[in-house]
Amino acid sequence: MSKPRLNIGLIGSGFMGKTHVFGFASAPRVFDLPYEPVLHTVADASDEMASRAAAALGFANATSDWRRMIEDPTIDVIDITAPNALHKEMALAAIAAGKHVYCEKPLAPLASDARDMADAAEAAGIRTQVGFNYLCNPMIALARDMIEAGELGEIRGYRGLHAEDYMADAKGPWTFRHDPAGGGALADIGSHALATAEYLLGPIVEVMGDCVTLIDRRPDDKGGMRAVAVDDVGRAFLRFENGAQGSIEGNWIATGRKMQHDFEVYGTKGALSFSQERFNELHFYSTADRTGHRGFRRIEAAPDHPPYGSFCVAPGHQLGFNDLKAIEVAGYLRAIAGEIPEPFNFRKGLGIQTLVETIQKSSSQRQWLGVPR
Repeated sequence: MSKPRLNIGLIGSGFMGKTHVFGFASAPRVFDLPYEPVLHTVADASDEMASRAAAALGFANATSDWRRMIEDPTIDVIDITAPNALHKEMALAAIAAGKHVYCEKPLAPLASDARDMADAAEAAGIRTQVGFNYLCNPMIALARDMIEAGELGEIRGYRGLHAEDYMADAKGPWTFRHDPAGGGALADIGSHALATAEYLLGPIVEVMGDCVTLIDRRPDDKGGMRAVAVDDVGRAFLRFENGAQGSIEGNWIATGRKMQHDFEVYGTKGALSFSQERFNELHFYSTADRTGHRGFRRIEAAPDHPPYGSFCVAPGHQLGFNDLKAIEVAGYLRAIAGEIPEPFNFRKGLGIQTLVETIQKSSSQRQWLGVPR
């Protein structure tokens, strides 16, 4: 039997836009989903860019007017991968038009904006998703299961890090990410470290932040230099609701690092270590091992770790970055159908933005601050 179609309207066809398309294309071929997603229309900054994206990515229609696309009654889901400062306007317009909304992180430049978006979606009964696809990794789900099962004992410490080097060159141009509306390193990639920390250990209740700008001027597009008003590195000490303590860092000038989304968890009975650079592995240390045989042992991704087996029946053959987005898309479509709760909705996205702002405020005040909820 044919499945109901779910028409997708995508805003933005850059790196993340393409990643979302790959997710929509592969998810229904890997999973038995309640809908058949259809690439209906892509909107971009110009007609030429939109038409080129439509031809390359397989959309039936193209436009440079995202507002007109949102007004199209045949489109069911608006997928936003535009610059951060545009998320709120686009999402609120889509919600007002009765569309479900899928938005890349960070949800909005300000927590107040994110709250407006979450409130509007909930009031309208709209299903939402924020793009935190690293949380879709079966190895991270396994880590959480092990923690919740008590295999590590009482959790004492946590360290999280998201480091890349795409802003490491001081001669690199000023971009929208260097504007306060862009958010800086803490909001752009540190948000992933925060989301993972809470996914594994639960709510963070207090923070002590340290946000620094090390490259304070960058070339603009007019032959001059423009001031940078955001952090290159954002760090924070954390206190969790469960009593654990730890730290996170978001760093976009980490020379040589392309995708270091790492964490370590320390408990009374054991420890876990994970790196996104080898994200089909989780390393586990157990104090139950006898003396002389202790050490971190590798747990390799396999069909025993759902939904790995939906992609490959053989252990050790590995998932990729785009597979994580396919898992995220699958969860979102099931949430739209009412089969499961929203995996990471706008309310959860608001929680991450609130953490970011509290860390930034703590950094400026040089003191511990409670996280408002």
